[in-house]
Amino acid sequence: MRILTALLGTAALGLAMASPLAAQEKTVVTVVKVTGENWFTRMEEGVKAYGDEHEGIATRQVGPAKADAAQQAAIIQDLIAQGVDAIAVVPMDPSSLEGVLRRATQRGIKVITHEADNLQNTEVDLEAFDNAEFGAHFNEQLAECMGHEGKWTSFVGSLGSLTHVQWADGGAKNAEKYDKMELVSAKNESFNDANRAYELAREILRAHPDIKGFQGGSAIDVIGIGRAVEEAGIADKTCVYGLGLPKDTGPYLETGAVDGIAFWDPKDAGYVMNILAAKVLAGEEITDGMDLGVPGYDKVSVTDGPGEGVIVRGQAWVDVTKDNYKDYPF
Repeated sequence: MRILTALLGTAALGLAMASPLAAQEKTVVTVVKVTGENWFTRMEEGVKAYGDEHEGIATRQVGPAKADAAQQAAIIQDLIAQGVDAIAVVPMDPSSLEGVLRRATQRGIKVITHEADNLQNTEVDLEAFDNAEFGAHFNEQLAECMGHEGKWTSFVGSLGSLTHVQWADGGAKNAEKYDKMELVSAKNESFNDANRAYELAREILRAHPDIKGFQGGSAIDVIGIGRAVEEAGIADKTCVYGLGLPKDTGPYLETGAVDGIAFWDPKDAGYVMNILAAKVLAGEEITDGMDLGVPGYDKVSVTDGPGEGVIVRGQAWVDVTKDNYKDYPF
């Protein structure tokens, strides 16, 4: 296995010993898919907490005003021009960022990613869990709710959002076990917009009035789907499962328009990305089985990535229903 070392060269060490610049803070900037979405507002809490708790590391979070890969790339390009020390990015479309992340690496900027295990130009990609298993887990809950029969559909933030597609594919693979389940209109793109998810759900209900199941991908899909289901008065006839946050989804869990959600805490993910960035900047090894000191990431698996970096996977998902969503205040 390639083990990440990122050691400073001899010349750089000499400069560091001789210069007062050695005492300067390192700057780590987290770039998210979109600013203003509650998922990433929660993530920013973790980003800020890491900087507050650790001397020598200055942290902040930025992102585009709407979920757009081109805008995200432009933000990263600006950070390269600023000469930040590390960029931790949650890509809207991982493959579209290969070029700009390659430029960052060539400038000596350390790159950490999240939800992007296909990226070549990253030193560490963080995954909260195995994504195919997560999608299959959603679908198994959906299948049980549907009585293992009937039409169902899946949503994604976008077809470029790798993890969302992996969850949808994992769900579809799981549903193959049940001959009477029929996947229709797969991978509807909400572009991380609850209103668009709502409109898409209404369109699907018109096209397939007998549909029984919805599997959401982005963190706001279940909100839009739940609203459409509630307005149609069919909460007791449909099953809705997907990624979501408890506070956002709570009203729909209460009415039964959404049957269940799962998530990993974005705050923890933001914090862990910055842990990994700090380790890379310090030249520390990232090893299989290590404890990163955060629940769900206390015994991570480390495997080779598609490029020169590694993929770090935790065991961090949480299932939530009407019965326990109030246990999570976000």
